[in-house]
Amino acid sequence: MRLTMFDPAPIGVVFTRGPEHRLAYTNAVYRQTFGDRPLGRPLRRTFPDLAQSGYFDIFDRVLATGEAEVLTAVPIDLDFADSSREETRYFTFSVSRATVSDGSRGVLGVVVETTEQVTAARRIRVLSEERRRALLRYRSLVRAGSEMVWVTGPEGGVTEPSPGWQRVTGQSWEEFRGDGWIDAIHPDDRAAVVERWSRALREVQPRFTHGYRLRLATGGYRHFAVDAAPVRDGDRVIEWIGTCRDVEQEWQDARREKLLARATAVTADTARPDEMLAALTAVIVPELADSCTSYLLPQALHRTPGTALAAERVAAVPRQGPPGPSPHHAEHLRPDSALVRAADRRRPVHAVFLPGSPPPDITPTGTEPWLAPDANSVVLLPVVVDGTTAALVVACVNGDRPPLGASEISLLRALLERAHTPLRNALEYQRTRQVALALQHSLLTEPPDVPGLGIAVRYRPSSSAAEVGGDWYDSFVLRDDAAVLTVGDVAGHDLPAAVTMSQLRNMLRGLALDREEPTGEILRRLDASVQTLYQECTATCVLARIERPAPGLLQLQYSAAGHPPPLLVEADGTAHFLDEGRSPMLGLLPDPRHSTAVHPLPPGSTLLLYTDGLVERRNEDLTDGLDRLRRHASTAARRPLESFCDELLAGMLTADNDDDTALVALRLSVA
Repeated sequence: MRLTMFDPAPIGVVFTRGPEHRLAYTNAVYRQTFGDRPLGRPLRRTFPDLAQSGYFDIFDRVLATGEAEVLTAVPIDLDFADSSREETRYFTFSVSRATVSDGSRGVLGVVVETTEQVTAARRIRVLSEERRRALLRYRSLVRAGSEMVWVTGPEGGVTEPSPGWQRVTGQSWEEFRGDGWIDAIHPDDRAAVVERWSRALREVQPRFTHGYRLRLATGGYRHFAVDAAPVRDGDRVIEWIGTCRDVEQEWQDARREKLLARATAVTADTARPDEMLAALTAVIVPELADSCTSYLLPQALHRTPGTALAAERVAAVPRQGPPGPSPHHAEHLRPDSALVRAADRRRPVHAVFLPGSPPPDITPTGTEPWLAPDANSVVLLPVVVDGTTAALVVACVNGDRPPLGASEISLLRALLERAHTPLRNALEYQRTRQVALALQHSLLTEPPDVPGLGIAVRYRPSSSAAEVGGDWYDSFVLRDDAAVLTVGDVAGHDLPAAVTMSQLRNMLRGLALDREEPTGEILRRLDASVQTLYQECTATCVLARIERPAPGLLQLQYSAAGHPPPLLVEADGTAHFLDEGRSPMLGLLPDPRHSTAVHPLPPGSTLLLYTDGLVERRNEDLTDGLDRLRRHASTAARRPLESFCDELLAGMLTADNDDDTALVALRLSVA
């Protein structure tokens, strides 16, 4: 409220600031009556000649409680400016708490002298309608605040021009008067405004407040708050007076808090990136956009900028109409796509255009259309995590809805920050898995050529996106021409497990080559090394040595440390597990002992060493998996060795196997 608006008022107006009620403003009528009192001094010092000190208490109460007080025809004893002596006069006061344009709070007093009316006993009859209406109008104006002021008749039609309204909306007086003001309200808000305003008029509510969007003279809409009150003459409403205040920033702040709170709620129990993005997409529509599509970029770490982009669509939500494209769909985006440009530049691509007329660089010729026919704006927002674009979000606005702007892009970014943690975890998994698989494959060597023996190896990584295992296999020939086969599994499913696996595999090679000794003794030395060098590590292992005890004969010397038993499949398909030579896993007992077993190998038989990923399934006993392996191996016994291995993997592994699998198969030639 600007105090200068009271300068021409035909009644006295005074404004004081703060709890000391320092005199801050008086208009001409007030000064003419009470004198030109110095500004800036407390009210009690400004009027030392006022006999009735109780009036100062009224200012205290109004400032403290905020409730206006009216004193009608009360006496004032002091030296008046237009009189040469102290005398008593009568005045009507309206005292209200008010806030002026600089934000300071104080008390506003409106004063009308009624001395003549009181002394003549004709106060109400001779008080002019103009002065009474002025007093009542200014009281209502103080309660409603003053930004854009308007006045209507008792039935609601606008009766006076409003320069502020015309300046904001561009409506002329002819367009504004009566109910013409409704045309400046956003079409989506009109019905609610008319209904609420009609109810306030019917019920003569003491105060009418509402919010709506007003069309601006410069184009677009902004949020305004309306605050109005009836002006009464006794029990009769003679008019309504109100204001409209620009609250766009307040509305933006409230919307931001609401959407961020909602985003927090819908993602509270979500850890997967695709589910997180899908939940956030449902928050974005319809509050910020008419449609929103979210993509994960599964090859973000391996792609060269400027090349085609593989994206997985995980959510597509339209505001209305038919459902959007199905989620979990792979899309291959051309290098000239705006989506690829946003991903490579790691900053938003934003475009505002006439409905249905997007610029060519947004939808290049030959690309699949992904904008609504009446779209007027779009933002392609990359979700960047640690310098890598891990996801893309596309938001569009259609029709005559205000286009997406800077505030919407800022809010979209704030919402999508909720997805940073799961996306960071996904990228970290990709990096870890890439390194671990590279390490594993570097160690999984081709088997040696051994006369009379066929050796085949296989390795299948876990299909789970959260597993990187420590499985290994190895095969080599010793100086005495004995062939060594081994498989093992280090506990854990992460990069450290894969690293430890590589170290144990190489250590076992060295121990086996160092001395020609039983397999149990080699495992004992490996176990002691594990407990010395890797105190928190445990592992399982099968070590097998194929040797010739006599010309034309082959036998198996083996030891199994906490590992599933080797499977021997004879040429006729008879299959059984070799259960001897068993001992606890490596790294478990402080004084390890590992036994050695010997078993003959018939001509044409097949020996299979494998890790537990081949036989274990969730919610199933291990013996069921072992029995299934024995049946599959028996059925495939007459297949060539490579086909034998492939058929075992096809028959034993499921699409969602969540553990790595390694196997080594040895086939003896038929005598």
